[in-house]
Amino acid sequence: MSKPRFTPAYPAELRERGVRLFRENRGDYASDTAAYRAIAPKLGCSPDSLRVWCQQVERDAGQRGGLTSAEKDRIKELEREVRELRQANEILKKASAYFAAAELDRPFRR
Repeated sequence: MSKPRFTPAYPAELRERGVRLFRENRGDYASDTAAYRAIAPKLGCSPDSLRVWCQQVERDAGQRGGLTSAEKDRIKELEREVRELRQANEILKKASAYFAAAELDRPFRR
C-alpha cells in the first residue's frame, strides 16, 4: 500500500486567481494542458491542481458533469454522520450485551 501524498491546502484566493488566469489566457495556448503548464508555475502550484480547480468551477456552474462542491460537502457530512451512528450503535450493542449478561447472572427470585 503506497503512502498517501501530502497535498498542500491552497488558499481560496489563489485558486480563484488561478481559474481566472486560466480563463483569461486560455486562447493564447494550443491546448488546455499547455495553458495549465504555463500558468501553474506562476501561481506556485502544479498544473494538475490548476486543472482540478478549473474543472470544479465548471461543475459548480453546471457546465460539466459530476458532483458540485456543495454535493461533495454534503456527502462528507453524511459519511461522518454514518460513522458516528455506527460507533454509537456498536456502543449500544456492547452495553446491551453487558447488561443482558449481568441480568442472567443475578439469582432468580420468586
